[in-house]
Amino acid sequence: MSRSFKEILQKLVLFSLTSLAGTIVDLGLHWILSHYVFSGNYWGSYWIAPVISFEVAAMTNFIIAYFFVWKERVSYRGARSFWRHFAGYNAAGVGAFIIKFIVMQGVHFLFVSIDWLQDYSIEPVICNMIGLCFSGLFNFYMSEFVIFNKKKPEK
Repeated sequence: MSRSFKEILQKLVLFSLTSLAGTIVDLGLHWILSHYVFSGNYWGSYWIAPVISFEVAAMTNFIIAYFFVWKERVSYRGARSFWRHFAGYNAAGVGAFIIKFIVMQGVHFLFVSIDWLQDYSIEPVICNMIGLCFSGLFNFYMSEFVIFNKKKPEK
């Protein structure tokens, strides 16, 4: 059974709304780490902080997805189901992180080349936010069509 455009759009809107929690966690933690822990350190602000903040946000987003967004697609609820779905979600998250990271680095180097926002602690967060837009679309696709894919009815 194929999903209608309306069903997919409704899931995308719900996914986007609930992903705000993960986005807030990601951006907030990234800012705290890059501003207070790795201040003035390129490797800390653009390599270590995004990895930490993205993984914490991924767990936040997964919990919301598992228990709310795609709850009707989880036929059995238990520890094994939770961790099996999380493994797939986290694997997709690694792909999304790579996309986010590439976009984030590209935007940072663009800002450096045009000498824009270089003296502001918010610049890494802006680069991160732009990267999150691209990785979010990838994450939705993987969640909707792979990880929480609607099972075909058995005949």
